[in-house]
Amino acid sequence: MNDILQQTLERGGLPLKVLSYWNVDPAAGGTVRQHVQIQQGIPQEKAKEIVRFIKDAKAKVQAAIQGDVVRISGKDRDTLQQVIAKLKAKDFDIHMQFTNYRSN
Repeated sequence: MNDILQQTLERGGLPLKVLSYWNVDPAAGGTVRQHVQIQQGIPQEKAKEIVRFIKDAKAKVQAAIQGDVVRISGKDRDTLQQVIAKLKAKDFDIHMQFTNYRSN
């Protein structure tokens, strides 16, 4: 069943990092049951870790946690792109999407 779920997510364009697996519990008839949660947003602990990573990088940007999103702002677009490259290089064990609000 897990393989079917993963194949469906991959066909839909979602990476497998969006899945969080819980404990495997025994069920009736010799079967097992496992709860799987789909990540929506960034968990608070991971958001704090991301902000700490950005501040340790000594880049001239500001990082703020806004609900389940980490917003990074700075004057220079090149600096923001460098921070994005550093975040992509480090593995936080979650799926991250990057959106540029200032596209001009």
